[in-house]
Amino acid sequence: MAKFFDSLQNTVLAGFALLVVFILVTRGISMDHNWFAFVFRWLHVLSAVMWVGLLYYFNFVQIPSMPRIPDDQKPAVSKVIAPQALWWFRYAALATVITGLILAAMNKYIVGALTLGLASGLTKDTAIGIGMWLGLIMAYNVWMVIWPNQQKALGLVEADADTKKQAAAKAKLFSRINTMLSVPMLFAMVSAQNIF
Repeated sequence: MAKFFDSLQNTVLAGFALLVVFILVTRGISMDHNWFAFVFRWLHVLSAVMWVGLLYYFNFVQIPSMPRIPDDQKPAVSKVIAPQALWWFRYAALATVITGLILAAMNKYIVGALTLGLASGLTKDTAIGIGMWLGLIMAYNVWMVIWPNQQKALGLVEADADTKKQAAAKAKLFSRINTMLSVPMLFAMVSAQNIF
């Protein structure tokens, strides 16, 4: 059994197999609008867990740990772990935004949310809209600021030592900004579904 779980692919496939069993046992498929809206909400949450989880990994684990890692071991992080984690980080951000926008369009609150409730007058749209805008800002930071600077800092693109140092500082700053924004963003998203 332990050998089976040595493979990440086996583990993920087993998770989806359990999901199928759950759906069959609960007779959870109805193939209507509500079912597909739920599927996109689930995909949105799944993507967001990966995205914010990696954001927190970088800020609470990797960045604080780097000064304590011996210099000869740092390339293992910067050349192997960080590029792989950044790939999942970027595409989890993209998947979160896409599934969130699809969900908002399917449930007909996209305009109300993107106008922060001004188009609909609904407090729920204001809350989800704040969460959406914070998420969009965070995704922009990931793709347009953090990733280009991490490419330089990690030596994935040509850069001199001074540029690498500046790029690392900028990537860290915007990663910290995203960590700060994640707190009200998550509150806004959850409150829109549960309070209003």
